[in-house]
Amino acid sequence: MKLRYLAAAAFSTSIAFPAVADDMAKYQDEARKTAKEFVTQLGGELKKEMEANGPGAAIKVCRNVAPAIASELSRKNGWHVGRVSLKVRNPLLGTPDAWEQKVLADFDRRLEKENPANMDFAEIVSEPQGKYFRYMKAIPIQDACLKCHGTDEARAQAAKDALAADYPHDKATGYTLGQLRGAVTIKRPLF
Repeated sequence: MKLRYLAAAAFSTSIAFPAVADDMAKYQDEARKTAKEFVTQLGGELKKEMEANGPGAAIKVCRNVAPAIASELSRKNGWHVGRVSLKVRNPLLGTPDAWEQKVLADFDRRLEKENPANMDFAEIVSEPQGKYFRYMKAIPIQDACLKCHGTDEARAQAAKDALAADYPHDKATGYTLGQLRGAVTIKRPLF
């Protein structure tokens, strides 16, 4: 009897694992597309504002437009979409939870051997509220980012002035090209 139960359990497990793997691949593909959509929309808005009004004015894009894009994608998909960083500019919107902190720290370690533009991570986690598919896509520092997030010498004066006024406790500066600025984070409830 015990042997029959183990065989049945092994058979049902062998069926369940491919289904979970298929779901995981599907979830990760959908999350990658959503993260790309977020970064593409935000990048376009930042570029447009930088060209029109300079880096000081572009700060309002990250302050106002980025949360609006994240909110729209969250509503559209029924997920939570946002940005987080270990060096936070806006603690109300960008502070990572424990899982996100772990993934960001892992991304930092991976920087030695990997291009941050290719870094992402996904897993299914159990939390007190239920099971979630969690996904993060690294956001690397690029040339344009340095005007607001770079070292004191690299940041534009207009950006320094705007940041001092809007974010007096800003920690999101001092970056150099290729470092990790943070990540797009997606949390999808599983039913």
